Amino acid sequence: MAELGRSVETFKFASEEAKQIHGETIPFDASKSGEGRIGFYLRVPKGIIGAITPFNFPLNLVAHKVAPAIAAGNSVVLKPATTTPITSIRLGEIMIEAGIPKGVLNIVTGKGSEIGNWIVTDERIAMITFTGSLEVGRKIKSLAGLKPVTLELGSNSAVIIDEGTDINRAIPRCLMGGFCNSGQVCISVQRIYVHNNILQEFTAEFVAAVKKLKVGNPIEKDTDFGPMIEEKEAIRAKEWIDEAIRQGARILTGGERNGSILQATVLADVTPNMRVVKDEIFAPVVSIIPFNDFSKAVSFVNDSIYGLQAGVFTQSIKNALMAAREIKTGGVIINDVPTFRVDQMPYGGVKGSGIGREGLKYAIEEMTDIKMVVFNV
Repeated sequence: MAELGRSVETFKFASEEAKQIHGETIPFDASKSGEGRIGFYLRVPKGIIGAITPFNFPLNLVAHKVAPAIAAGNSVVLKPATTTPITSIRLGEIMIEAGIPKGVLNIVTGKGSEIGNWIVTDERIAMITFTGSLEVGRKIKSLAGLKPVTLELGSNSAVIIDEGTDINRAIPRCLMGGFCNSGQVCISVQRIYVHNNILQEFTAEFVAAVKKLKVGNPIEKDTDFGPMIEEKEAIRAKEWIDEAIRQGARILTGGERNGSILQATVLADVTPNMRVVKDEIFAPVVSIIPFNDFSKAVSFVNDSIYGLQAGVFTQSIKNALMAAREIKTGGVIINDVPTFRVDQMPYGGVKGSGIGREGLKYAIEEMTDIKMVVFNV
């Protein structure tokens, strides 16, 4: 239900941005060779946008591609995730009911290795916008040739809990960030760096809160999270946990699997080379890691191939500004978890987390070309 409300907002934001697509005049007389000329540039549609979307938010992440593409005057060929195509099909039906012209939105379903590859390589497609894994993003980038691409890829997002933090404020947000949608969110909390001065208190209260989470049918309002998308994903995450235990990590709670449901899991004594720390687990699993010096915590956050978003809880303006300057991610969220996002903000990552930005205004910039017009008067 929350995703549905956000998707409505996403389309509304796109409709507002459709009114703001414009260029600028250029002062040609600033150059001696430009004397006697006036000029301006226009933003024009790229053409046909190929959109490839994931399963975890099957409506809003589709909206983030379809809405700005159409607002900018493009047509779309959409390939939703193979596990969640029905939501996209229903959206297409609603858009037809709303009067979208024939051929503007086209939905094709099937395996990414077949349909996705065709979309990426077909010369009629002017641009690719993709949300998914780093591995697939790299493949798309290699196949796309000269086509522009925006890639919203993975992360192993971190949050810093500085000394002096009100843990009663931080813990509920870390619970949401780590376990909502069964941890299947690009900006899920995966690494929690806690100052040694509050480590014991934070860990005890966080673990106690995790143990109270209710696992069940997500449509029930008192359910905190439900099954993962497929049992094979729960099996994979359990294998990563077991591997970490063999390498010296400790389970503070959770760690068990029942079919496609993985218990909310908290790990301690992890090391940077463990997959549960360095890779994207995309499951309800978090690791608590101590630190003494805030600058070291920042370096720990940066020790990743990813760079989507990071969170920082601190009462120090100095540390907040240091984090804003030094953390190498597309977004730094102060006094909240990296899982925070509103749909009109620029959203995207650096390093292995992607290329380009979503958020309606910024997506429209990606999905338009600049055309320069010069008058010799």
